[in-house]
Parts: sequence; C-alpha cells; structure tokens
Amino acid sequence: MTTIGHKPGRAPGPPARAAPARYIPPADRAARGKSCRSETPRSSHAAWDAPADRPDPIALLEEQAAERVRELVPIRYGRMSASPFAFYRGAAYVMASDLAGTPQTGIRVQLCGDAHLANFGGFASPERQLLFDLNDFDETLPGPWEWDVKRLAASVAVAARENGFKAKRRKAIIRQLVGEYQRAMRRFATMKTVDVWYARASVSEIQELVRSKASRSKSRRFEKTVAMGRRKDSTRALAKLTVTSNGEARIRADPPLIVPIEDLVDSSRARRSSSTRASC
Repeated sequence: MTTIGHKPGRAPGPPARAAPARYIPPADRAARGKSCRSETPRSSHAAWDAPADRPDPIALLEEQAAERVRELVPIRYGRMSASPFAFYRGAAYVMASDLAGTPQTGIRVQLCGDAHLANFGGFASPERQLLFDLNDFDETLPGPWEWDVKRLAASVAVAARENGFKAKRRKAIIRQLVGEYQRAMRRFATMKTVDVWYARASVSEIQELVRSKASRSKSRRFEKTVAMGRRKDSTRALAKLTVTSNGEARIRADPPLIVPIEDLVDSSRARRSSSTRASC
C-alpha cells in the first residue's frame, strides 16, 4: 500500500507541529497596549449610536431560527419575551451584530461569546472547592476582547434597571465592574502564565465580601444560595437527569426540550410511513 504524498517504501514522517508562539517580554507587551490605547482610546467606547443601516433585531433572530429546531423556536421566543433581561440573554447574536461596527484594539482572544451576568455562577473544582466564574461556553469563539466586557457591562445595566436601581447607582455599579476588570488584568499581566491559569475566585471569599458589605437579609439570602450549591453534586444530577432502563442510565425525556434519539427516529419513520400510505 502506498501512502499518498510519500514515496513507496518510505514511512511518513511525524505530523508538522505549529510554530511556538514567540515570547514577548512584558515591557514590549505594555508598549503595544499603550499604542493600541492611543489608536483606540477608551473614550471611543463611551457611547454607541445605532447606524442608519442597522439590521433589524427581529430579522436577525428569525435568521437564527431558520437553523434551529422548529418546534423549539416558540419556546425560545416565549422565554425571551418574559422581561428585558430575558430578551437580552437570548439576543447574543443581535449584540454581536451591533458590536461588529464598534472600535476595537485588534487584540483577539478566545471569547466566552455570551458573557452576561446570568452566565456566572458557582461550581465545584476537582478539589471540591466551590468556585465562582463563568460557567457557560456554548458560544465561545475567537474575537475582540472588548466584546465580552461590553456584553457583561450591558447585562449589569439591564439587570440593574429591571430591579429598579436609579441611573446614578447603575452608573456607579458599572464603573466598579469595569474598574475591577482593569485591576484584575493589571494583576494578571505581572503573573506567570501557569499562575494565571490557576487564578480563581472561591465562593468563601465572596461570602466574606457579602457579609461585610451587604445587609443582613441579603447576606442570609446569599448564604442560602451557597448552601443549595454545596448540596448539588454529580450523584444528585444523575438522579435528576436520568432514568434507569434495563439496568442502564438514560437521559430523562422532557419533550419537547429533551427527546431521546430513538423517539425521534421512530417519529420520523412513522411520518414517512403515514406519508407513503397517503400517497397510495
């Protein structure tokens, strides 16, 4: 047998490896960052005005719907229509369309792609510590780092408005959010890559912060949420999400959201059979 691309009798060599990323000293990275800031100043991100040719948001959602399971689209729209924040959660494509024309420094990263407030939460580490971080990456993609920050800040603005916060308070909250992001990035820039990899925010640290800053009622509510989170584990998830059939665990059906593949196949066969009988 001859391997395509190689002479007969000569074994193929190892696959080519991608060239390693060139190391850039911290001082050079800082200089690059400053040059990006001069080309795209922070003030350029301060406002956004809808362009005259802005795509219609509903048309964008309908464009997405064409590639989704038809029976689930009304459920999605029903959830989005519940509140402004619910609409915002489901409209990542709309915001990406809006952000595509906004200023960018040209620094691209692996984005979450949907970094809104409700996509943060607690989860257990392998060491069984409860951590707080992003927990939803089904829309991750390479893109401008600004997009994640803006989507997160906008989500806080929408949530704060929906919860009755006055404009001055909303502005202060968003400024604090963006300021914390800036301070964290400054701190990460001085750390080794492996240390950045293991950087984490534990829920216990957030508990201490809540106890010192929040009212007693809000602190109790947060403690209750943490206690519920600690009770959730893989065993509980298995019992909730699966059923046992013939000694094997199967995903629990919840039509129309969760449908076993064999049911879909049987349903498809039934429709084809019905269509065949009707044509006869």
